Amino acid sequence: MVVNRWCNTLHREGPGMQISFQLYSARSLPLPQALALVAKTGFEAVEGYRQLLADHPDLAVRLADHGLQMPTAHFPLPLLRRPDEALRLAQNLGLEQLFCPFVPEAERPTTRAGWAAFGVELAEFGALARAQGVRFGWHNHDFEFSALPDGTLPMEALLAETDLAWEMDLAWMVRAGVDPQGWIERYGTRINAVHVKDLAPEGTLLDEDGWADPGQGVLDWSALLATLKRFTACRYLVAEHDNPADVGRFARRAFDFLKSRTEVVD
Repeated sequence: MVVNRWCNTLHREGPGMQISFQLYSARSLPLPQALALVAKTGFEAVEGYRQLLADHPDLAVRLADHGLQMPTAHFPLPLLRRPDEALRLAQNLGLEQLFCPFVPEAERPTTRAGWAAFGVELAEFGALARAQGVRFGWHNHDFEFSALPDGTLPMEALLAETDLAWEMDLAWMVRAGVDPQGWIERYGTRINAVHVKDLAPEGTLLDEDGWADPGQGVLDWSALLATLKRFTACRYLVAEHDNPADVGRFARRAFDFLKSRTEVVD
């Protein structure tokens, strides 16, 4: 066995991959308790999300108090449509990459042209972010893989019409009935972050909305990580669970799983 430097903790003198924790997974806890738990578990980085950013203007100080950094975050559309405010926040938090994570159903385009136009809007913000040294991209759920009337998938339109980066959520893709492997191979140069979560066997863990801790579900993470290594320059593996019954359990399992899979290869 050999040590794999491809995705250990962050390589400050060169490219590498960092293990991170999406704080949305700990939203049931008060922020001080959540940050303490994540840091104690061993994570050195976290990913922010919309309400957390709005509720805690002193977030950068709180992170520093726990020895945590926030290289990535999810910014909602209303914030992105106030670009000066969004970019000030990004600079304050020291973000390297930020992602738009969602578009409400009522606002979702229903044609390829509509998604292309939406992509242009996103790309305009992306250009402003890039000028400040922050990369910008899209974080998928499942609706981006529901075919439009002409058969196009919204995700295809977004990526074809823009230079957006992509934070790939593989479990949402699988839930949508899509095999992530081919998408990784095709769009690897765009993928610079990945959400690491799992799907429970059908009909189980219904109290957790059918999600599972990484490595405890049905996704073949050995194959997925190998494909990510081969085809992408992914910088961040972000542990997430959309509805954990026990945040501490999830954090421990996610950290142990990611460390075991990213430090050592056969």
